[in-house]
Amino acid sequence: MAEKNTKSFILRVDAETMNAIEAWAADEFRSTNGQLQWIITEALRKAKRLPKKKQHPPTDDNNE
Repeated sequence: MAEKNTKSFILRVDAETMNAIEAWAADEFRSTNGQLQWIITEALRKAKRLPKKKQHPPTDDNNE
């Protein structure tokens, strides 16, 4: 999930929610930050709010 173009921000989360996120991250062998990124990405994907990825036309490497 590591993006080259990331933006940092501060997020306030109550202790009970943070404990649940940390436990979930540990269960999935992710960092807490990685887990939060995954949760946000999944929510955006399910809501169809992620920007569409640009599809590059296939290259024909046989024509050299």
